Amino acid sequence: MIKQLERRSNGNCELCGSTEELSQFIVSPKSGNSIDDNIHICSTCKDQLSGEKEMNPNHWRCLNDTIWSEVDAVKVVSWRVLNEIKDEGWPVDLMDMMYMEEETEKWAKDGIPDENAIIHRDSNGVQLNAGDSVVLIKDLKVKGGGFTAKRGTHVRNITLVHDNAEHIEGKVEGQRIVIMTQYVKK
Repeated sequence: MIKQLERRSNGNCELCGSTEELSQFIVSPKSGNSIDDNIHICSTCKDQLSGEKEMNPNHWRCLNDTIWSEVDAVKVVSWRVLNEIKDEGWPVDLMDMMYMEEETEKWAKDGIPDENAIIHRDSNGVQLNAGDSVVLIKDLKVKGGGFTAKRGTHVRNITLVHDNAEHIEGKVEGQRIVIMTQYVKK
């Protein structure tokens, strides 16, 4: 899928246009199984979207052009970023200019966390999102699995347990298990 994203984006970040350190980003709450659920972004955008770095409103002035993208996933992320930094003033004007189909607008709003929503955080306090990859920081004995998940094991494409902020799910050694967030890092 990364090759398809590279072709669609012409080797540029689909948000800011950068050509450095590009990677796939799954636009929640979609599964990421289709190219339409993903965008191709640089590390600067990804770090801010994932919460690893603080939002820099000036970086997002690039969205002035991005809001006109024909890719729904790009529009969704653009709308969410503008919504998050709307207190700056200028993002409200861009949001007013944006046009999205009803279904795309619903997708954008579905990804905005409710103030009362459960937020999953790793051992370092970094917010976890569905589809993220994490690393185990401790050997974990898997109950009912008959094996120990070793420290340093990568768990890709995690899912969040919606009613418990301390639990995520992921595949280890081909088996789907529940993992406590205190034992993982992003």
